[in-house]
Amino acid sequence: MTDEEYLWEPVDGCWSIRPSGTDPGPGATSLVGAGGWGRDTSEPPFPWPPPLTTIAWRLGHLSEMLTLRADHLSGSHSLTRGGFRFSGEAAAGVAAFRAGAQAWRMVLSQADESTLDAIGRSTYPYGSDPEDPFIETVWWVNQELLHHGAEIALLRDLYSRMIRG
Repeated sequence: MTDEEYLWEPVDGCWSIRPSGTDPGPGATSLVGAGGWGRDTSEPPFPWPPPLTTIAWRLGHLSEMLTLRADHLSGSHSLTRGGFRFSGEAAAGVAAFRAGAQAWRMVLSQADESTLDAIGRSTYPYGSDPEDPFIETVWWVNQELLHHGAEIALLRDLYSRMIRG
């Protein structure tokens, strides 16, 4: 994947990953993340209809979610959205996703039946994880991976046909 495809905005008003210090995309109120890049976001109430997001936004969202949830299950329990580092380069975005997926797989490989039933197993602060049985957190993460992964695949197909011909 090229950096151009990664950051491609197929319509006006997309949310994406943007250089820190720039304005957030339309409907977003801020950029979240550390370092030179941030992910468009807003506080509730979220824009309606939801904005279309770029591959970079979707891949960054998944990478952040996997990395932070893994940390709040079996790591330092300290990672935050504000401290997550996004990248404007496709290769680094894919590498961050791979690292997050590996961390999440490690957490799942260590879970037994009692872990799956445990309420509050995750201390992840950006969801209902502390109040939920761990199996519900697993379900949520899996559906996020499936639906955002399918959206990434569709955007890649569109890009290849619209941009490359």
